[in-house]
Amino acid sequence: MSTASAGDAPFLDVEAPGFAMHSAAVDAAREQSWYARTPYGIAILRYAEIARLVKDPRLIQGSARWPAHNGVTSGPFASWWSRILLCREGVDHMRLKRLVTPAFSQRTLAPLQSAFERLAYEVIAGFEGRARCEFMTDFAEPYATRVVTLLLGIPDHDWRYIADLAAEMGLALGIRFRDETRRIDTAVDKLFAYSEALIAARRAAPSDDFLSQLVQASEDGDRLSDEELRDMVVLLIFGGIDTTRNQLSLGLRLFMEHPAQWELLAAEPALAPLAVEEVMRLQPTTTWVSREAAQDFNFEGLDIARGTTVHLFAAAAGSDRDAYGDADFDIRAKRPPHYGFGGGIHYCLGHAVARSDMAVAFRCLSARLRDVELDGEARWLPDSGNTGAEFLPLRFRLRA
Repeated sequence: MSTASAGDAPFLDVEAPGFAMHSAAVDAAREQSWYARTPYGIAILRYAEIARLVKDPRLIQGSARWPAHNGVTSGPFASWWSRILLCREGVDHMRLKRLVTPAFSQRTLAPLQSAFERLAYEVIAGFEGRARCEFMTDFAEPYATRVVTLLLGIPDHDWRYIADLAAEMGLALGIRFRDETRRIDTAVDKLFAYSEALIAARRAAPSDDFLSQLVQASEDGDRLSDEELRDMVVLLIFGGIDTTRNQLSLGLRLFMEHPAQWELLAAEPALAPLAVEEVMRLQPTTTWVSREAAQDFNFEGLDIARGTTVHLFAAAAGSDRDAYGDADFDIRAKRPPHYGFGGGIHYCLGHAVARSDMAVAFRCLSARLRDVELDGEARWLPDSGNTGAEFLPLRFRLRA
């Protein structure tokens, strides 16, 4: 096999303040090569290579090094990040996954569907009479957060408190991580304390809900430790709020750019699950998935040394013409699977919850709102790492 040199590949400066995943620079790099060099390692740009590497056993989860890549080597967030399921490998990873997977069963999640719908319409009712809203504060944040309160049995009046903490933690997944370490670590400490109190309350009064399933996993023979249980609850609060909130904003942007698709969804609400997949194909909030080479190996002629960080650019793969042709946003289309939830053994454990609550949100929003458009200037997080809207003012008309 011929050997390629990484030096021959295009360079993408993902650390640059102006870097954008959805940009001519990334498109041009993908046309030139299936991979690019970055300050963090190499980036895989094309769908076919990502589909193979995301399940390649020679790669392990690369996100574990994210704090270190940003110069953060200690503190509550870095310590918690190193322990969570996302960053575990091998037997340890499989043990944790086996213990927590029953909590994500359809038996646990199915009864929540009607509750998600009631919640969505309740939140919409809070602003629909104004014919305007700031989407993040009026819908995305309260809806995403209160889905988590339903899931974990958190008192509904606490949603604002945990939403603010999740937003502070979310700074760790962007390019401002190092500058915001103190705020991030303070939020982690507060979520630790909140989660421990939540777990103690559920141990004192167990039920058949999602959190009780997790608590039970800490009391069986092969068990979660108290620290592992707390870390899992914090992950569910943080991940469930931050990523869903951001993904909903990205979906609304796509629908505003394609208003005929919004009307289609309103007319055919059963398309909502396909709409979620199409949104995540083109505008995933997690724009890349990180892996690390566990050994030296050669892939497609490129020598990849042990320890190399390999970023799988899910956002670039979603618009790869070799996989999807010139396919525009179309919620009726059945596509090859996207990689917005990762893949392989590190496939997102909460994907079923996320798919379900986002489908409900898009379906309910389209059922009530029409002619949705910007009502001023939106503000967006950088289009790299984890992205989404910070401020999204909208105006609309109500459906009859």
